[in-house]
Amino acid sequence: MIAGLGIDSVEIERFNSWYNYPDQQLLKLLSMPEIEYCKKNKLLSAQRFAVRFALREAFFKAFNSTNPKNYIPFLTCCRGLTLTHNRNGAPQLQIDWQLLGFSEAPYSPLASLTHTRTIASATVLLQNISK
Repeated sequence: MIAGLGIDSVEIERFNSWYNYPDQQLLKLLSMPEIEYCKKNKLLSAQRFAVRFALREAFFKAFNSTNPKNYIPFLTCCRGLTLTHNRNGAPQLQIDWQLLGFSEAPYSPLASLTHTRTIASATVLLQNISK
């Protein structure tokens, strides 16, 4: 059963300068593996940072819509996420549920990412985990 849905779009241009930000500053929002991946290719850096930021916004919306009384701040949500890809290249959202206050995963996340030359978008769907 679907518990939460979030979507977000950002302008990639806003992230042009992120390549030059110190890792310590970026760690407030992203995981170290994500920072390394984004900085690996300067030409794709803004696009990669943008889609990861959109993913965090989408997760924040999806997660906080599941239980409005148990609000988790945006930066806490950010630090609890890491975007990876499976062997087929599909995005996978790794979530540190303990950081978000859960002893075990309450939801199974699905993520979809896309971008044009100017816009990066992400959608996150949270499904209840059957017990």
